[in-house]
Amino acid sequence: MKKIQGVFKNIFRFYYDGFSNLSSWGRKSWLIILIKLFIMFAILKVFFFNDFLESKFKNDTDRGNYVRDQLINYQ
Repeated sequence: MKKIQGVFKNIFRFYYDGFSNLSSWGRKSWLIILIKLFIMFAILKVFFFNDFLESKFKNDTDRGNYVRDQLINYQ
């Protein structure tokens, strides 16, 4: 168990040291990456990917039956 904890500790230290020693260019690029991820997962989901099953069916049983039928009868 201690060996596994040591491995995780070393991995954490590796990434912590790497991110703390980034240049200003590296920090800016990570900021851009995080902003893009936020846009993709938060904003686009809200506006473009509505919850189809939630709006069409009232309970989980009906939703499950619909998904099962779609998977079985897919052509």
